[in-house]
Amino acid sequence: MGGGLAILRADEIRALKGLRRIAVLTAYDYPMALALDQVGLEVLLVGDSLGEVELGFDSTRAVSVPMMEHHIRAVANGAIHTHITGDMPARSYDTPADALRTAQALVRAGAHSVKLEGAMIPAVQAIIGAGIPVMGHVGLLPQTTEGGYRRHGKTADEADRLVEDACALDDAGCFAIVVECVDPEAALRITQSVGAPTIGIAAGSDCDGQVLVSTDLIGLLPDPPPFVVPRANVRDIIRGAAAEFAADVRAAAAPPVTGARRS
Repeated sequence: MGGGLAILRADEIRALKGLRRIAVLTAYDYPMALALDQVGLEVLLVGDSLGEVELGFDSTRAVSVPMMEHHIRAVANGAIHTHITGDMPARSYDTPADALRTAQALVRAGAHSVKLEGAMIPAVQAIIGAGIPVMGHVGLLPQTTEGGYRRHGKTADEADRLVEDACALDDAGCFAIVVECVDPEAALRITQSVGAPTIGIAAGSDCDGQVLVSTDLIGLLPDPPPFVVPRANVRDIIRGAAAEFAADVRAAAAPPVTGARRS
């Protein structure tokens, strides 16, 4: 199991490189965190992807620090045995001082570590210097990408830059590095070049672990990304249950209400 009864520390997660693959899923709320706690995950990522898959925004850039704090608190209430990493939202770590303030806010909300995008080495150093573990992120950077999503590292020069960025994050002390939407050969180079475990998403199978958005995994939203094979169809289950309830109400067949625990 991922953390068993003891939450894995960041240094323990880093030490898993070469020992076993690392499984990471996103969580954004209490019910999902409660369901995913102690199922064999090393990390629950409260990703700023919540802006798109939970709040319906066009991008992650609309997510704020207070939003992240809110969702991290909810996840921390449900996942009491699993390491929680909180995403630092766009423009919240432009300077080392900003980065430290944001990281401290997310930790106060319940995160055990934080994640930021790109080779923001001064920010990483400021956060780690204050005793907060950092997960890095290279490849596709949704907070700053322009012109749509594409696979990175397909050219030799771009692959070299990705390896350089990952090595800089590794040298700065990141305990893991997300590798997103990267050409599999480049992702393998990154994995072989760093001491931190790489956590891939749409980057082939040679990373040290994998992360997926949980709503894609369980089929909660229509049209999942092409690299995801949903393991369930929760959206249709919800729709079916709701339609059955509505039909029962109209047929006056709904059971009587015996309590008012929730409304």
